[in-house]
Amino acid sequence: VEKLAYRGGYLWSYLPDRSRVWGELEAYKTMVWVQPPGTATMGHLYLDAYHATGDDYYYQAAAKAAQALIDGQLPTGGWGYFIDFGGPASTRRWYETIGKNAWRMEEFQHHWGNATFDDQGTGEAIRFLIRLYVEKREARFKRGLDKAINFIFASQLDNGGWPQRWPHVRDGGLHGKPDYTVLITFNDSVINDNIDVLLTYHQAIGDPRVLPAIERAMDIYLKTQQPAPQAGWGLQHRADFSPAGARTYEPEALVTHTTASNIEQLMGFYRLTGNAKYLAPIPAALDWLDSVRLPEALRVGNRHFPTFVEIGTNKPLWVHRRGSNVVNGEYYADHDPANTIGHYNPRRSVDVPKLRREYEKLRAIPGGPVSKDSALLKGRQPLSPYWVAAVEPGSDMNVAGGKSAAELVASLNAEGWWPTQLKAISHPYRGPGSKEVAPGDFRSTNVGDSSDTSPFDVKDGPIGISTGTYIDHMVTLIGALRSGS
Repeated sequence: VEKLAYRGGYLWSYLPDRSRVWGELEAYKTMVWVQPPGTATMGHLYLDAYHATGDDYYYQAAAKAAQALIDGQLPTGGWGYFIDFGGPASTRRWYETIGKNAWRMEEFQHHWGNATFDDQGTGEAIRFLIRLYVEKREARFKRGLDKAINFIFASQLDNGGWPQRWPHVRDGGLHGKPDYTVLITFNDSVINDNIDVLLTYHQAIGDPRVLPAIERAMDIYLKTQQPAPQAGWGLQHRADFSPAGARTYEPEALVTHTTASNIEQLMGFYRLTGNAKYLAPIPAALDWLDSVRLPEALRVGNRHFPTFVEIGTNKPLWVHRRGSNVVNGEYYADHDPANTIGHYNPRRSVDVPKLRREYEKLRAIPGGPVSKDSALLKGRQPLSPYWVAAVEPGSDMNVAGGKSAAELVASLNAEGWWPTQLKAISHPYRGPGSKEVAPGDFRSTNVGDSSDTSPFDVKDGPIGISTGTYIDHMVTLIGALRSGS
């Protein structure tokens, strides 16, 4: 709180001397990260610690994190992946250098300047502000919370979905492709996460706009399901509900893990509402998943399904790349399963029999009994005092956990942090990539040549400070306090 935080906010990883710092990519020292496990996740943790100990120090630490988020909130009410307190020129410089040269991280290669729902950054921030405000109803947090909630309502599309980014900006396309961030977005559970945000607000504070917005959002799952026999969903969908591509390594296709996730969410909607219309799409979606199971020779471990399935042919699409950096490289998809990219798994593990069993179990329960404990139907009720049950590392590759409370107390160093061997680092920005392809095979690696600023795994990384590891360890200690052990 006193030594690591910057204006109350946090990044993901730091070298002990702070000479290099990272969020999902290398960051500036004037930045704090919004995307979990970042500033809002730390705020949630401090509230958990406050409830476990009663010590106001933790409440004030949470308040500082909230103030960082409010100070960095966009005028529309949402957030980007990070806040740069260095100002707009600093942010532009970062995007034009570090962001632009992260080959596999296209979401950072262009400075849209608007807010994003990707990776739950905006959602996590709003949930944290809801929790903090209802704790003591301090007026200093109300304006930021109101702006954020209004942002959720304003950004919902007329069809009920949400885009990845809002509001729409001109020239948002990348690599010669149209701007996918304005489309209906299922990727990373954007729509379901926004439903959860609204449910949290409904439960804690209440608003007559919530229930209609949630119903419209749930109904977009019904509208966007494709017709049988390919009754699945894509990562994004156009206004006519057809699947669309996104990043250049996310081709226009049906997507197996998104379809499985949507099936689970539809079952959740039945539990919320008791309305059987949310169960109706599931059998056809399960049948489609069964139809695209890979032959034995193409399976890897328990990953029996291709990530992407071609519309019309029902054949797997395999994604590749050539070149060595963002300047000379490109991604493409074809029907060849050899030498696929390494940073985006081409196969998925989907337990179709388990989904079928859950569907049949729910189908046998009438709507009234199944929704009797629904947060949607119950309305106002207290929020859980504990939120961070376990750290969600997301894209943070440096989170390390699994130790007991006694081990954690013993391993805390004299400066008050847990030394963590960083498992991922990145090349420092050295200038734009060359048009000449560098020697080497970068088809399946996490990083290209030395100009690529994408993070990559290292075997003997430096000792550093990991926010995600801190969260994991504090969760363990809070659990020990609560259990009296």
